[in-house]
Amino acid sequence: MTRLPSLGPRGEGWVAIQMVLLALTGLAGFLGPVCAGELRLVALAVGAILMAGGLVLVALGVRHLRNALTPLPYPVDDATLVQTGVYGLVRHPIYGGLIIGSVGWGLLTASPAALVMAVFLLAFFELKSRREEAWLEGRFPEYSAYRARTPRLIPWPGGGRG
Repeated sequence: MTRLPSLGPRGEGWVAIQMVLLALTGLAGFLGPVCAGELRLVALAVGAILMAGGLVLVALGVRHLRNALTPLPYPVDDATLVQTGVYGLVRHPIYGGLIIGSVGWGLLTASPAALVMAVFLLAFFELKSRREEAWLEGRFPEYSAYRARTPRLIPWPGGGRG
């Protein structure tokens, strides 16, 4: 169980906050750049790689959810628990992809403000995923075992369980 608020019957408020944070992250990218030279080139390269990786993670998450896809954290009525494909690597690949992509955006634009917003997104998606998982555990008895073996947001070995 979680003490996090529902913010609406199906979590509509969580989606509204998410949209605002994503928009602010995008806009914050235009507050840079602050570095130049070789460091700037490295930031460009790493940023582009992270943005591409984040996009792939989001796309795979959307693809594997199929009919269960919803922007709301409350699962759709006829959903099944997806534990294969990218969901075998990470429980929330769409959220993780948005976080990774946001870090990439901050590096690509050399914007400290966008990087700070990426940290806010990480904190937000940590909370939103906890609210979502409380609903998922109520719906799917096998969710606890899935959670114990699969990272939450970022697909790295042994990382982000909980």
